[in-house]
Amino acid sequence: MIARLRAAAIIIGFLVFTVLCMPVQWLLLKTGAGAARRFPHWYHRRVAALFGLRIRVVGQPVTGEGVLIVANHTSWADIVIFSAVMPISFVAKAEIARWPFFGTLARLQRTVFVERTRRSATGEMRDMIRRRILAGDALVLFPEGTSYDGNHVLPFKSALLGAAEARLASGAYVKVQPVSAAYTGLHGLPMGRENRPLFAWYGDMEMVPHLWEALMAGPADVVVQFHEPLSLDGMDRKALAAQAENQVRTGLSNALAGRV
Repeated sequence: MIARLRAAAIIIGFLVFTVLCMPVQWLLLKTGAGAARRFPHWYHRRVAALFGLRIRVVGQPVTGEGVLIVANHTSWADIVIFSAVMPISFVAKAEIARWPFFGTLARLQRTVFVERTRRSATGEMRDMIRRRILAGDALVLFPEGTSYDGNHVLPFKSALLGAAEARLASGAYVKVQPVSAAYTGLHGLPMGRENRPLFAWYGDMEMVPHLWEALMAGPADVVVQFHEPLSLDGMDRKALAAQAENQVRTGLSNALAGRV
């Protein structure tokens, strides 16, 4: 009963807080204010605290220039977690833009929507991502193409990593930073493999029931590890995808084993 009351209180608080914040971000976007990049970070830090997501950051993110972040994808909570760590936007599948409420939130965070099912659109989407990075944005791409169980990393797809072919004013390739996110604890205790599905949202799971179950489960600990940045200097995008995948897989494994 206590868990249900806690979850209900969190959802009500989230909805009220979000409805109050949405017009602020809309106004920032309309006026072209630089704060439109930073406000979602402020918002998600508070949402993470409300949801009981306790985040530990390892390593240093690339700052001061545009960067393409490539990460493993476990849950809807990844959006809150990554946004709470630093000001970012996401690369997401186009259907999310049509979702009620959550699609609006994605648009307000300046998400780049891509048509993964239309191969002819890959070049156009790659160029859009490239322009945003060169404009100084940090964009998060989930190269697995889908979320998974939180225990493993799926193979990274290299198609949209073509955006890493962009060069900065200095002539250097833009940086690609692998990042691993691991759900490691529940109520301050190690989260076993059997409990990770409480937070891992994948397959045909419905979002709202899963959100409810996760909030009832209680506070969760997450390790976000920023790995050494890569670039296309000296390698092609398939090699880049493979190296990034290896770094993320190693980071996830080490975090789940308590070695980070």
